Amino acid sequence: MTMNIATIPSAVVTQAMAAAGSDGVIIDMEHGAIDYGTAHAMIAATQGTECAPLVRLPEIDTALAKRVLDLGAEGLVFPLVRTPQDAERAVASMRYPPNGNRGFGPFIAHSRWQTALPEYPSKIEDQLVCCLLVETRDAVDNIDAICAVPGIDLLVPALFDLSTDLGHMGQFDHPEVVEALARVEAAANAAGIPLGNAALNGDQAKGLVARGYRVIAGFDVLWLKEKAAQTQSWVAG
Repeated sequence: MTMNIATIPSAVVTQAMAAAGSDGVIIDMEHGAIDYGTAHAMIAATQGTECAPLVRLPEIDTALAKRVLDLGAEGLVFPLVRTPQDAERAVASMRYPPNGNRGFGPFIAHSRWQTALPEYPSKIEDQLVCCLLVETRDAVDNIDAICAVPGIDLLVPALFDLSTDLGHMGQFDHPEVVEALARVEAAANAAGIPLGNAALNGDQAKGLVARGYRVIAGFDVLWLKEKAAQTQSWVAG
């Protein structure tokens, strides 16, 4: 499964990625230059395709989760999950009482999902995707307990942040980073939670798939930059 990480605040870019056959798009409100209005336009731009719009939040927060889900997002990506309690808060923010604490108000979302407003909770709640980012030493230390929390659909070890928190920024082959990644992979596999990660090229993607990763993501802005650089060779003397 392919996921495109959208940092460019553009419904046009999102629509192009969805039309290209992407299984999903992660609208990045943590690191991207995207506000709520643009996020809604980007979510709506996937309509009519098989591309699922997820939103990456800047933090684990019930109010933020509610607002983005009410825009029609099909799932959320939560950063900086350090403890099982963090994981529980993330899951609860996506569910209505008595299973969670999401407030009711899908006045926009019910149209996105083409369902009647009163029927939205019963039809949609179990279809939403909860993705957690593992990017700290604390998360690795608590990974078995985190994976035991019900309601987690996808786990992503974020190597840039994780290697930085471990004191080895960008050194993905450092023994401590390799060991931490192996712990995360083992815990996720034991719990039956699918793994996802980002790849910068085809070889990296194939390597992740060979190791059992089921979701492979790329970055829109990096693809654009790479393609723009390639075009320089077309006219270089």
